[in-house]
Amino acid sequence: MINKLLIANRGEIACRVIKTANALGIKTVAVYSDADTHARHVKMADEAVYLGPSPSKESYLRGELIIEKAKQLGVDAIHPGYGFLSENAGFAKQCADNDIIFVGPPASAIEAMGSKSAAKHIMEQAGVPLVPGYHGDDQNEVVLKAAADEMGYPVLLKAAAGGGGKGMRQVWSEKEFSQALSAAKRESMASFGDDHMLVEKYLTRPRHVEIQVFCDTHGNGVYLFERDCSVQRRHQKIIEEAPAPNMSQDVREKMGEAAILAAQAINYVGAGTVEFLLDEDGSFYFMEMNTRLQVEHPVTEMITGEDLVQWQLTIAEGKPLPKQQTELTLKGHAFEARIYAEDPNNEFLPSTGTLHLLKPPVESDVVRVDTGVEQGDDVSVFYDPMVAKLVVWGETREVALKRLLHALGDYHIEGVSTNIAFLKRVASNAAFAKAELTTTFVEKHHDALFAPVEQSEQFTHLTLPAMALLTLAYRQRIKNAAHSNRSNPLSVWRNTGAWRANSHHCETLSLTVDDTSHDVTVKHVETAGNMTWQVTIDGRCYNVCGEIAVSDRGVQVLNAVIDGYKTVYSYAHNDGQFTLFGNETHATFNVVAPSLGEDNSADHDANFNAPMNGTIVALLVEPGQPVEKGQPILIMEAMKMEHSIIAPQSGTVESFFYQAGELVDGGATLLEFSATPNDLDSDGINSRNSGEE
Repeated sequence: MINKLLIANRGEIACRVIKTANALGIKTVAVYSDADTHARHVKMADEAVYLGPSPSKESYLRGELIIEKAKQLGVDAIHPGYGFLSENAGFAKQCADNDIIFVGPPASAIEAMGSKSAAKHIMEQAGVPLVPGYHGDDQNEVVLKAAADEMGYPVLLKAAAGGGGKGMRQVWSEKEFSQALSAAKRESMASFGDDHMLVEKYLTRPRHVEIQVFCDTHGNGVYLFERDCSVQRRHQKIIEEAPAPNMSQDVREKMGEAAILAAQAINYVGAGTVEFLLDEDGSFYFMEMNTRLQVEHPVTEMITGEDLVQWQLTIAEGKPLPKQQTELTLKGHAFEARIYAEDPNNEFLPSTGTLHLLKPPVESDVVRVDTGVEQGDDVSVFYDPMVAKLVVWGETREVALKRLLHALGDYHIEGVSTNIAFLKRVASNAAFAKAELTTTFVEKHHDALFAPVEQSEQFTHLTLPAMALLTLAYRQRIKNAAHSNRSNPLSVWRNTGAWRANSHHCETLSLTVDDTSHDVTVKHVETAGNMTWQVTIDGRCYNVCGEIAVSDRGVQVLNAVIDGYKTVYSYAHNDGQFTLFGNETHATFNVVAPSLGEDNSADHDANFNAPMNGTIVALLVEPGQPVEKGQPILIMEAMKMEHSIIAPQSGTVESFFYQAGELVDGGATLLEFSATPNDLDSDGINSRNSGEE
């Protein structure tokens, strides 16, 4: 029996496991690092134990310390979540050696699937279909390239010990092979301490479909249907859904049976995911098996009504599967959108900072938010930048998609850049609505997904007046805070600023949005005993009134009435900058006096500053060496991403200010560069993912 459970993880998955454990009456122990001292998962657990400094290798990856703490606290079992130690066979074995239940498969199963090349051999022997490729031990570049040449390009280089897109490169021609192999091997060695590579034929229009399997210690195995995870960027999933659209029952059953065959081939126990590439003709090929609970498991829970963490704990106690295959049913459709702190318009560069505003949509039976953060928390440089998982369900895919779009519109975050607007673009894309899914979806629809945002009529006739109202209301709030004896400090029309007897106060606000200034004239007038504002924009006048308040969910809101149209916005204010949110509104602006002078943002000096805190990985040229425009100069890593600093123009690298392995602060100047005269400059930071799934 499991009476006390330690969760060897952090963030949303730790909170997710704690939620089910609490429902089962199991006491929980959280672990934490310096960065997570006040984290949500620490607050939720019955007990919490400190592991060490913020870097993962000094805290969450210290398996021996975790087991030592578990023994001291009388823990019966350890749930590893995903990432960190979840697929570490050595850790699973240590748990068994110390009579602690590891909520996962046996170490032998993790070892079997831990090497992609070994897994391919096992699956081949078990009769599971494989993608053509080279999975041998001879890692000589000549041998690897010969295999690629023989199967024909494009090919995919994959780290044998990898996952989540780390150590993976697409190679489209023979001349690209050597450079791509070097980059993939370097990334794999940095991530896993192993640069063993696989070479596989790259399918140009495949779908990524995975099967959720469960096996118990009594020889039973079932599959809980499939998930489509095709929509990815840099091999990381963006939106997952279940079941896979346009999937015939025949293919579903064959793929499910193949997944069970794969699990039984390694005597699997617990939750696992067998991933396949599904081709256009209905043929499918084994890709890999993840020997843990997947990030996207909630969509399976939504369509089956099962609690997969509860299943894990039940099986870990040695009990049989809660249900057999014939008892499992599939109902409706579900989507999961991963909310990340990142900037899609800047190569998905991770974003760090404080969550000054965190307003998720209201949860219900059809809307679920799995998160590990709260308003006021920091998104740090040390861990994966996922803020939450937004999960929705509908009776049909069409209904579920509408709910996803509405919920994304209700998700308001300020303090870091997020991918929410990008997710809305993906979900509203016509091809996505038609379920025309492939693993190259983002690349294929790049122009539509990254098209510049044009200011809509709603922006001019609703958002700008609301911005002016928020500015006035907030200013009044600050003034009234200094005069706390006022009866209603948040009302816009009480105690107006700069009020003058026998005249209507009139002023001009300069609202700066995305480097564009909008001059808005506002006049304070009194109508039928109430004070309202006349806001003039481009010659058109709007009557606005309202007040700012705090909602019953603790979020600051603006209750606005614009020409009789009532609406409620969320808002945040930080360092003089406002952010206004509505279901179709996300606008960040500053209030600037028009007389402040011209904008000098057009200065094109090259930017060789670190985009964020990180580590120098490699210096690619020698000091004094001439370089050409677009040539990579330096590679740094931050938040599990590699960032290439490239030459914005031809010139010479005079000197580097940091060496490989050194830590740098965000904004630090990395090198000295002399440009070749008359060569137009442009900022060049290019990112490629090295992050976990």
